[in-house]
Amino acid sequence: MKYSKYSAVIIGSGISGLFLANKLAEENKFTDGILLVTKEKLYSGSSALAQGGIVSVIPEINPSDSVESHVKDTIKAGCGINDLNVVKHVSQNSALAAQELMRYGVEFDKNNKNTLNFTLEGAHSCPRILHSKGDSTGSVIEHTLCEKLNNFDNIEIYENSIAIELLVDKKNECKGLILFNQVNETFEAVYTLNVVIATGGIGQIYKSTTNPSSSTGDGIALAYHAGAEVADMEFVQFHPTALYCKNKKTMPLISESARGEGAKLVDLKGDYFAKNYHHLADLAPRDVVARSIKQQMQDTDAEFVNLDISQIGIEKFKLRFPTITSLCEENNVDLSNGLIPVIPAEHYFMGGIKVDINSNTTIKNLYAIGECASTGLHGANRLASNSLLECVVFANSLAEKIIKNNLEAPKKTDEKIQSIIERYSDIDLNNNNQELIETLFNNLKSTMSENVAILRDNASLNKALFDIKQIQFKINALDYGFNLRKFELGNALCVAQLITTAALKRQESIGAHYRIDSIKNKKELKEQVDYDKILVK
Repeated sequence: MKYSKYSAVIIGSGISGLFLANKLAEENKFTDGILLVTKEKLYSGSSALAQGGIVSVIPEINPSDSVESHVKDTIKAGCGINDLNVVKHVSQNSALAAQELMRYGVEFDKNNKNTLNFTLEGAHSCPRILHSKGDSTGSVIEHTLCEKLNNFDNIEIYENSIAIELLVDKKNECKGLILFNQVNETFEAVYTLNVVIATGGIGQIYKSTTNPSSSTGDGIALAYHAGAEVADMEFVQFHPTALYCKNKKTMPLISESARGEGAKLVDLKGDYFAKNYHHLADLAPRDVVARSIKQQMQDTDAEFVNLDISQIGIEKFKLRFPTITSLCEENNVDLSNGLIPVIPAEHYFMGGIKVDINSNTTIKNLYAIGECASTGLHGANRLASNSLLECVVFANSLAEKIIKNNLEAPKKTDEKIQSIIERYSDIDLNNNNQELIETLFNNLKSTMSENVAILRDNASLNKALFDIKQIQFKINALDYGFNLRKFELGNALCVAQLITTAALKRQESIGAHYRIDSIKNKKELKEQVDYDKILVK
């Protein structure tokens, strides 16, 4: 067993983790240094796949916008169950977030007047989305932040490493964590009084997702097993338009910005249907659009619908959306006919580790930021492009807190922590049963996709819960010892059970959680609330 100590450990290398790492590193005041841990390589998470952009409310150069307007749009999309103080905090700091990113070297696209170019996305009342290189915003930000880290010698980066267990003592204080290095197949006990979980989403518990293969809910399970509270677990957002590809673990995303620029959803007969489900049609909140596509596919017995880009103009589309154009080419989609085949796919998780406005979890010294955290910003349904904004705003605030506290690594731990460390000192590695584990993982994905997806009811949720427990029983019967893929499946099962249980408890439909057994007319998948009547006080 290897031992080390750091002033702060950041688990996850998406935009939230990278931004925090840069802010801490440039302060250069931490005695024990900073450790950034990433499950795979840098630049391999969901952030790099984010196409649309980042919300930025800057009335000085975008006079049609205001904090009040953005707050109202966010709460409308979230069906009114957002934390109003958090929504205001994030919106008020959105201009600062953009300024900080530009200070680090991120170049946002500009218009022909050489000012920032704002675009429109679904459920926004005005154009307020900044983007970079057309539809490569997440990629540009992540690349820039990764490059910036090279300027610092007070930060260490562990690639191909995964957090296995938190070191929480009898006083419910986190004093560090256990890491597993996948290359060397070794364990390490890391002591620190600042553990930040920034591990992203949960998409790989579903068959169709825009998330990368690493998104197995590890951070949420890590915190939950340590005793941290979770919240809003029933709210899983399905992006309406993922590129229709069979047998792919990760579905390429077709950004909502395409519809913001004028693309329209049509069924395989060419009929424009979105207007039948919501007065905002193609630019309705994501939960409504996803359900409308699902219903249209069922009604027309189709495996997908089409996104008609002809109204934008194909050549203009290629210039505005180079990433999507490349994705279509890679997957043999001919854009010359103006149609892109799309289906809904799991995209973003509104639930996660419960945190307050300062990113505190219910365990002292343990923080969570980014998609794995449930901040109260999104409510029942995330407003487009609020996610990257949330990452930067919360990472920025948390950096200020950690810098102010400037805590050194703990000098001693109690017997509870020592017993955890001893367990990993003796553990054997076990790479048996890989084929069975993959089969069980696929079984989990199937039951979640069939029973806990866009449309749910009591019977389907109970079926999923039964299946999850059966898979867990089979996993528990496998050989002892540490198996990384078995560990990932255990995390995925933990998160799946939390989602399903929460979905059973919430019997009404709201936002992304849609219970067809609570709707009188099951064929009518329109909005459950009149969003325009939700007032922000």
